Amino acid sequence: MVAKRYHYGCLMATLTIKNIPDKLVKRLKARAALHRRSLNGEVIACLDRSTGNAPFDPSSILAQARELRQRSKGPVLTDRRLAELKTAGRP
Repeated sequence: MVAKRYHYGCLMATLTIKNIPDKLVKRLKARAALHRRSLNGEVIACLDRSTGNAPFDPSSILAQARELRQRSKGPVLTDRRLAELKTAGRP
């Protein structure tokens, strides 16, 4: 059930969540303390982060990955080459 009310002049929804496992509540409380938030504030932050408040653009992410791959092109490191480099200059 979602109820709505005004808070500091803004219309805010109230959400009731039931049957939350105790372990999850403990983890949320620990995160809230770490971030110096109330439990309610931490839950809101987690929901906001997990719902992706920014639009997701797969083509943009792929373009960034391709650019990074091009910038980091260099010699291919194989197990054999790594073994050579590890023992180089050692008796």
